[in-house]
Amino acid sequence: MTPIIRAQALQHTYSAGTPFEKIAIEGINVDIEPGTLVGIIGHTGSGKSTFIQHLNGLLKPTSGTVFFDGQDIHRSKEATRDVRFSVGLVFQYPEYQLFEETVYKDIAFGPKNMKLSAEEVDERVKEAAHFVGLTDDLMERSPLELSGGQKRRIAIAGVIAMRPKVLILDEPTAGLDPAGCAGILENILDYKRETGSAVLLVTHNMDDAARLADRLVVFHAGHVAFDGTPPEVFSHTQELLEIGLDVPQAARIAEALRQRGVALPESIYTLDQLQSAVLEAWKGASAC
Repeated sequence: MTPIIRAQALQHTYSAGTPFEKIAIEGINVDIEPGTLVGIIGHTGSGKSTFIQHLNGLLKPTSGTVFFDGQDIHRSKEATRDVRFSVGLVFQYPEYQLFEETVYKDIAFGPKNMKLSAEEVDERVKEAAHFVGLTDDLMERSPLELSGGQKRRIAIAGVIAMRPKVLILDEPTAGLDPAGCAGILENILDYKRETGSAVLLVTHNMDDAARLADRLVVFHAGHVAFDGTPPEVFSHTQELLEIGLDVPQAARIAEALRQRGVALPESIYTLDQLQSAVLEAWKGASAC
């Protein structure tokens, strides 16, 4: 499958040529295929936020290239501007960026900048509000009056209303209660299922990453440490712990059991898998 986004030999250096020079990412090669949900994980300072800001042109690489639909996104100013409508980026705590008088106007901001007709803008606002579970009675209210979870949904809807082919979310559930987290994640999955868009989810929650992602890209010290399916990545439990990352609860328990001599497969990362593997190991031990 042809990637919708390709990052090739990507490097970004902050404050180049000064005593404060810092290489944030280096040698990054990542392909993102349409319709996939890719989890981006790594500890603070690993380079993941710098990476995602390159994908819609907010940052320009010091060297290397970002391609969208096979075209260099920095080939012209117009191309860089246009890609920001196709690659939507929702920052961490996006509710702090809400500024319009009403929920409707905030969601409509992006589509209006795309120079769409009033009818098209209205259609997209209603569609995006539906995706994130915002009801019609909220449309004329001030976003500042609403709860934290509702504000988060408004901010996400404002990006979805541009109908991006790639949706990037930086810690979309940060600071929300469990019910709010579950609701936001279900909204994101609905959007992916119904539109076929690629989704990049930056998260520190390894259980969410294990459960939702088709693929995981692990950043460490500005490089890609691991890139593969959840079973492939979480089979490296000990290495992930050594670079300062958490792992799913099931993977952590499985590793502790292995160290105590219990024969368990390496690719355990969900509680269902752990339960099945422990039962199999128990049956095997009982038969001996």
